[in-house]
Amino acid sequence: MKSFFDTSVLVATSVEVHEHHERSFALFTGADRKTACCAAHSLAELYATLTRLPGKARVSADQALLILDSVEEKLEIVSLDVREYRLAIQDAATAGIVGGTIYDALIGWCALKARATRIYTWDVADFQRLGAEIAEKVRTP
Repeated sequence: MKSFFDTSVLVATSVEVHEHHERSFALFTGADRKTACCAAHSLAELYATLTRLPGKARVSADQALLILDSVEEKLEIVSLDVREYRLAIQDAATAGIVGGTIYDALIGWCALKARATRIYTWDVADFQRLGAEIAEKVRTP
């Protein structure tokens, strides 16, 4: 069984005051590179989110980089090549996916590439729109 972590779970893992921190952190703590992964794109999303959180939850760029280090140590990082990007975008367009949801589609394709059996996210509805092959794997921590 291979688990795939969406950015929403990585954010919740990293922010102690996040409403889903405990469940996300417990899942992350039990993960290792042989059984868990995330998309390379999620590293950029995680950095962007953590450095723009409101109030005391916001972390500095240096703190965010340390968090990224821990993600890279714990999870296999999966990326798409150019051909896979184009196929993912074409597939999303055919499915009527527009706007920012394309980023979820790219993350979903990374999960498929990794042969993940479960995709953990707090954005369940967005991932369920990405087709049956992805939707059937979606879970919350």
